[in-house]
Amino acid sequence: MNIAIQYQVDPVVRTHLDFRLEEIPRFWFGNDPFKTRVFDALSLTFPDGERYFIESVRLFRDKITDPDLQKRVADFIRQEAQHGLAHEKMNQLMQAQGMPVDQFTALLKRIFRFELSKRSLQYNIAMTAAAEHLTALMADTFYHHQATLKDAHPFVRALLAWHAIEEMEHRDVAFDVMQQVGEVPEATRKFTLAATTVLMLGFTLYRTNIMLKCDGFSSRQRLKLFRQGLPWFLGKNGILTRMKQPYLQWYKKDFHPSQHQIIAQYPVWIETMAKTGDPIAAGEAFWQAGQ
Repeated sequence: MNIAIQYQVDPVVRTHLDFRLEEIPRFWFGNDPFKTRVFDALSLTFPDGERYFIESVRLFRDKITDPDLQKRVADFIRQEAQHGLAHEKMNQLMQAQGMPVDQFTALLKRIFRFELSKRSLQYNIAMTAAAEHLTALMADTFYHHQATLKDAHPFVRALLAWHAIEEMEHRDVAFDVMQQVGEVPEATRKFTLAATTVLMLGFTLYRTNIMLKCDGFSSRQRLKLFRQGLPWFLGKNGILTRMKQPYLQWYKKDFHPSQHQIIAQYPVWIETMAKTGDPIAAGEAFWQAGQ
């Protein structure tokens, strides 16, 4: 397979970042319950999801002989571990608000245990590569235009910006493990993106509904919130719908994640972080540099 690698950056591990999440309000996305809980529902997946990604990649480490890929895998694992820790703090805030976080995470743990114990190594590394493709596209989509996260609290926006930066840096690591040593059938590779997308959407909307119920919204009120909010999320010009074209490129036989350009304002985050050491300032500069 002839894969053209064009836009690749190396993962950089950043630790001990403080996003002051304890200061954010309950409905931190413009006081909009639906938008807030959609992003909260996505955040809930990350700690256990990152651990699953780490384990899926780690199972192939003994087969990797390329020193460059070995280093990128090590940095990928360390980055994903940091993401899990940061989103655990978000989960703790949601739990303090009365959200059934333990119920959600217990289900995730059971699913990931099943995948790792019952599915093949090839299936799991393909699922991880597909999920990394999806999250990298979301990272780009959320920050490409200022308007997308305009109403988000700057501290959460900074957390998501840091996560976005690192998703772009390691977006191709699991894919390269899959391609170089995974021996994954092409049909499996293609199937896993569809499966990951369905699971992500299903769990996100399910959790959003449960959390809005815990917020005190009645069935009728939640239905109204979904009717008003879903076009923003999944409508013709929704924040996820906008990534349709790069999303579908996964299904091309010669696809590689690094064929997609790194988001234009990537250097802005890197330079601001280097100057200030403040992830909130870097996140704000990154967001401000969007179109």
